[in-house]
Amino acid sequence: MTPRIGVMTSGGDAQGMNAAVRAIVRTGIHEGAEVFAIREGWQGAIAGGTHIAHLGWSDVSGILNKGGTVIGTARSVEFRTREGQLTAAQNLIQRGIDRLIVIGGDGSLTGARNLCVAWPEYVAELVGAGRITAQQAEEHPRLHIAGLVGSIDNDMVGTDMTIGTDSALHRITEAIDAISSTAESHRRTFIVEVMGRHCGYLALMSAIAGGADYTFLPESPPRPGWEDRMVEVLARGRAAGRRDSILVVAEGAADRDGAPITADRIQGVLRERAGEEARITILGHVQRGGTPSAYDRWMATACGVEAVRRVLEADDETEPVLVGVRRDAVNGAPLLAAVEATHRISDYISAGEYPSAVSARGHGFTTMIDIYRMLSEAKPTVAPSADAKRIAVMHAGALAPGMNQLARVAVRSGLDRGHQMVAIQGGVPGLINGDFREVEWSDVEGMAHTGGASFGTRRYVAQEHELYRMARSLEENRIDALLVMGGFHAYATVDLMERERRRYPAFNIPVALLPPSIDNNLPGWPMAVGADTALNTVVNSIDMVRMSASASKRAFVVETMGRTCGFLPLIGGIAGGAEKAYLPETGITLEQLSSDVEALVDAFETGRSFYLAVMGEETSQHYTSDVLAKMFEAEGHGLYSVRQAVIGHIQQGGNPSPFDRINATRLAYQAVANLDEQLKGGTATYVAAHSPTPGLMAPLRTVTEAMDWDLQRPREQWWTALRSVFDKLSRRPGQE
Repeated sequence: MTPRIGVMTSGGDAQGMNAAVRAIVRTGIHEGAEVFAIREGWQGAIAGGTHIAHLGWSDVSGILNKGGTVIGTARSVEFRTREGQLTAAQNLIQRGIDRLIVIGGDGSLTGARNLCVAWPEYVAELVGAGRITAQQAEEHPRLHIAGLVGSIDNDMVGTDMTIGTDSALHRITEAIDAISSTAESHRRTFIVEVMGRHCGYLALMSAIAGGADYTFLPESPPRPGWEDRMVEVLARGRAAGRRDSILVVAEGAADRDGAPITADRIQGVLRERAGEEARITILGHVQRGGTPSAYDRWMATACGVEAVRRVLEADDETEPVLVGVRRDAVNGAPLLAAVEATHRISDYISAGEYPSAVSARGHGFTTMIDIYRMLSEAKPTVAPSADAKRIAVMHAGALAPGMNQLARVAVRSGLDRGHQMVAIQGGVPGLINGDFREVEWSDVEGMAHTGGASFGTRRYVAQEHELYRMARSLEENRIDALLVMGGFHAYATVDLMERERRRYPAFNIPVALLPPSIDNNLPGWPMAVGADTALNTVVNSIDMVRMSASASKRAFVVETMGRTCGFLPLIGGIAGGAEKAYLPETGITLEQLSSDVEALVDAFETGRSFYLAVMGEETSQHYTSDVLAKMFEAEGHGLYSVRQAVIGHIQQGGNPSPFDRINATRLAYQAVANLDEQLKGGTATYVAAHSPTPGLMAPLRTVTEAMDWDLQRPREQWWTALRSVFDKLSRRPGQE
């Protein structure tokens, strides 16, 4: 019997739900299953009839870039009743569905789990009442559940990120960036209210990404007297030269007595105690709307593929599973445990056990609160001592969005620990030539949301004959520790410095290395700073290309950056809905091209109006994007036209995405913490970003041993596992 999978979106909508639905439908077809949409969530399961509809391959075409959910969603009060669940079970069984993938929040997933547990009881009752046949009961004795969390609040334990959160952060940070411009022009204070009834993730992370001055979170209410402290913090900021003040408040924020802290209440406090008329912006459902981000597309896609595998492989002993991500890799966790842990956080907040609520969000959340409090101060909380150490900060290698946030957080973290901070201008050549300058707290103000690299950077690897001058520069400027932020050229330079420490005593200082790179071609860290911004640029470009082709039959060959690393073309292809992805890791053969041309012609002959191929810039020396475009068009004999789009250096530009700003914040803070510990302990170890390590920094050799120096990429790249995801979703079963 052909397995049948039901998919529903339930509760509040979230960007990226459509990507998950598309992945579930197409993966199910690949695996020989039939997939049914249960429209309007649990309410559709109760209504039955046309609310449970078969979905084919083409039914989910063109939905990847759409916000919301094309199969509809609703909150169902009726499903909370026993009769509602019984009716839903009846309708599912009558349609032969005993595998269910639910995309929703904790309420929807709790309902799914409850239905799963009660299913055998419901089956027996339905047979006894004559509502289903004995044969139907025998064929569907168990319900197998996989849950995907669709929630912009990122409020579910068991996954690092929920579907829709990243897109919501895009909406919020875009608003804060825009508000900052007008606020600075008029020396004004703005209060921005964001969603988050029980979870302050959006408020906290948008405050960090947007460089906000103050924030209010449900998990961490301010202590009594917060009104005066808030006014004081804002006043210090103005005294330090800030022209604007931005406050971010979660909709569920409250004080220690449980009284809501609303935007209106904050406005009243500022009016009464500071004589200032603050402006209020309530973003509301704007946060749920718009096009899903690149991350929400590829992450939701990968989770959808895994969810299908889980429900098809489930047996009588399999527990309902929550499919999410850990360190950007798809992960499964027990659904019940995740839901219960999530509910406990709300209980902690209600009981006033705020440290427990914060802790339950995870160590990362706690750390980010501490980081934010440090960054939002108008000046360092610790005055430099007479024996303060001097930490130099330097960019190196190609430009990547987020470099400025790395520098900002590094400088402020170092100053807040009592150190003197020194910027090396112009990358490795600046280190060689001694281009150093001291930087203060205000020198990095306003850098959180800006692209580029204010300290300067260059693609340059130090040569052996330049090491003496480098060492002299470090000695003459009395540098006690060094933080290097850059791509392959930075890694190669720091590697050389470590190897030459015996010859040059000036290199015997603590050195930390961080990974900004749009190519995502560095070992030890799953997403280099800048890679997410570049990926969004690629996906946005693909969306525009798709729109430009809507009026005619057209194929596009889109060329991304990447050189020897195929992260951008593959993940961009998944998020953009491409039919082909050509990667430097696999190259291009004539035999492959011949097969691809046949598939391309067949696609248009069978009714396709658009076809997309994505390739990395140096995938092939001979089969360039221009050659591919000409070959594709020649073989079409007028059936379609072909255009080429080279995205180019705009992938390195623009303001960094929220993901990259947050990523940079965490990395820079932990790197400076490591250097601080070394300076206090008298050690001089070279370290680099390494996500599996507590403290996120590991000895340099541990990281660089994973580097393929000739190919300028890690020997193993986690994202290559997503090649199978791309293959399943880009080609119908039977296509080569």
